[in-house]
Amino acid sequence: MGPQKAAIIYKAKHPDAKSFRVILYGSLAATGKGHMTDTAITDILSSVAPVEIVWRSDLFLDYHPNAMLFETDKGEPWTVYSVGGGALSEGPQTTDLLPVGDDIYDLTHLVDIKHWCDNNGRTYWEYVAKCEDPSIWDYLQTVWEAMQAAVERGIDGDGVLPGPLNLQRKASTYYIKAKGYKQSLQTRALVYAYALAVSEENASGGTIVTAPTCGACGVIPAVLYHLSRGHNFSDRKILHALATAGLIGNIVKENASISGADVGCQGEVGVACAMASAAACQLFGGSPSQIEYAAEMGLEHHLGMTCDPVCGLVQIPCIERNAFAATRALDSNLYASFSDGKHRVSFDRVVEVMKQTGHDLPSLYKETSEGGLAKSLSNLGNPDHTNQC
Repeated sequence: MGPQKAAIIYKAKHPDAKSFRVILYGSLAATGKGHMTDTAITDILSSVAPVEIVWRSDLFLDYHPNAMLFETDKGEPWTVYSVGGGALSEGPQTTDLLPVGDDIYDLTHLVDIKHWCDNNGRTYWEYVAKCEDPSIWDYLQTVWEAMQAAVERGIDGDGVLPGPLNLQRKASTYYIKAKGYKQSLQTRALVYAYALAVSEENASGGTIVTAPTCGACGVIPAVLYHLSRGHNFSDRKILHALATAGLIGNIVKENASISGADVGCQGEVGVACAMASAAACQLFGGSPSQIEYAAEMGLEHHLGMTCDPVCGLVQIPCIERNAFAATRALDSNLYASFSDGKHRVSFDRVVEVMKQTGHDLPSLYKETSEGGLAKSLSNLGNPDHTNQC
C-alpha cells in the first residue's frame, strides 16, 4: 500500500512525464516481488509513461529498510520510505507521514490514556470519540464491512495461492471441518478458519484491511467476526471495539513501529494480537486496566518474532501466524478477565522493549527473506535443491 500511495503522489506531480524509473532498496526490494510491490507501482505510473523498476536489495538506506527512489525525465527525484501499514515518510528531516494528517491524539502512551479513563469514568473507545470527528464511526463501519467481506470471500475460496510455493488455500476446509466438531473445539477451529480466510485473501491480492498491516490482516477480523457471530455483539459494540484496537495500534506506531522490515513480525502479528486482545476484552466488559493487560500480553508474548517470509511471499509462515495470533488474542482476553487488571509490566514498557528488540535483530530476520525459515525453506519441494524462489 505504501509504494502504491507513493506512486499516486509522484504521478500527480509529473503528469507529463515520458518515462519513470523507480529504485527499490533493502527489504522492499528483497520481498517486493512477493508483495507485488512492482505491480502496485507500475499499475499507477504506467497510465502516464513506461516504468522501469530497479531492485537493490543489497543497499539499505539509513532511515528505514523500506526505501524507494522515484525518478523521471521531467522533475526532481523523490526518496520516500514505506514505514508500515500504508504510511509514508520522507525521512528523518520530517516528522509528518504522507498523506499529511492532523495529530489529533493529545495522549500517546496507554498509561496516560488509562488515567484519563479512570479519572473520567470512561473507557478507551470514549477517548477515541473525544479526539476524533464524529465521522470516525462511518469510517469504522466501512472497515468492519470490509473485514466481514474478506472473511466470507476467503471461506468461499479454494485453489492454489499465487506464487511458486503452490500453497493450497485452507480456510474453506477448516471452516467445513469446524462445523463437525463439538462446541468446545468448534470455537477454536472457526477462529482459525476466519483468520486463514482473510490472510489468504491478502496473499491472493484481494481487498483487505491493514490491521495494522497487510501481513497481519487476518487477526482482528477473525476475532471480531467470531465474536459478532458467536456472541451476537451488535455492530455498534464492534465499532467501539475497533476504535479501541485502532488506539492500541496507533500507540505502537507512534512510539515504536508496525513494520516487519523495521522490527520483525512482532511489529505486525504481535501488534495485531495486542489490538485484537484489547478489542475482545472490551467487548466482554473489561475494565481499562484489564484491557491494557490483555493488550500487554498480546504483544509481550510475540516479542522477538522474526519476519522471514519464504520466497518473500506473505504465505509461509505468515498465514498460520495470523491464525495462532487470533486464538492467542482470545486467550489474552480470558486471562486478563480472570485478573483484577493489576500486573507488573505495562503495555507501554512492552512497546519500548519491542522497538529495542526489533532494532537489535539482524537484518536477515527482518523481511529480507535471507534468514530463518526463508533461508531453510528456499528450495522447498525441489529435489535438485535449486532455489525455488
